[in-house]
Amino acid sequence: MDNERSELRWGVEQRLEFIEFRLFWEGHVNRSDLMDQFGVSVNQASTDLNRYIGFAPDNMVYDKSARTYVRGPEFKPRFLKPDASRYLAQLRSVADGILDREDSWIADLPPYASAPTPVRGVNPVTLRSVVSAIRRSEAIEVKYQSLSSPEPRWRWIAPHAIGFDGFRWHTRAFCLTDEAFKDFLLSRMLEIRECRESDVSAMDDRDWNTEATLEIGPHPALSETQAKVIALDYGMRGGKVKIKVRRALLYYALRRLGLDTDPDARKPQDQQIVLLNREVIHEDHG
Repeated sequence: MDNERSELRWGVEQRLEFIEFRLFWEGHVNRSDLMDQFGVSVNQASTDLNRYIGFAPDNMVYDKSARTYVRGPEFKPRFLKPDASRYLAQLRSVADGILDREDSWIADLPPYASAPTPVRGVNPVTLRSVVSAIRRSEAIEVKYQSLSSPEPRWRWIAPHAIGFDGFRWHTRAFCLTDEAFKDFLLSRMLEIRECRESDVSAMDDRDWNTEATLEIGPHPALSETQAKVIALDYGMRGGKVKIKVRRALLYYALRRLGLDTDPDARKPQDQQIVLLNREVIHEDHG
């Protein structure tokens, strides 16, 4: 199988993955699906379906009454590993307007809604400059509005990574003004005017390069049944789950999980989880 797959052209393999995606998630696929998604001819679509049958004869059968191929009872994925997270990310991307409807592999989108997140205005030219500086190991001069000063200030920063805190995008950078590695929100970069070579090494950013492991368990005041449900929600085993996070993102992770405050400050049913190894917050890592 692997030898056969290694000889497939990328476009062909992508269409075979698409066939499998549709079979797994929708339960059926036909020639017109391939023609609409990839702009291939009738003959090419037929060839792809026959090729797929050659690889996985038990995965689909032709339903004459519906005039379509349907998922076989012995279906086993051969070209992709079904991934709920990828399906849901695609659904969210279409609903949020990030991905065009026709670019999604999902045929029949289920109704979807999400809690609104305020749009953070990241200028594409700003993002391009930051990414370019990361690639070239350069420093850039940015006009940055921090909340600690009433007016924006020009400062030199040497960015080395992009970060996301769950709500906002920032760049991790060495600030030449403060002589420290810090997070700079992309939406607060008002202007970029110059760039220059930088000798700052990303390896010197200890908080970025070291990981903290959070051990999370159900709130001890929950009933046994409630605790089991929370364990299922978070994929816990033996009453706990370990989550690795870069130390630079530790504060954001704790805040997003609701672990940045005293667990007794909220009702157990609202708090739901607790940090079992609170010492991780205060560990000396330098």
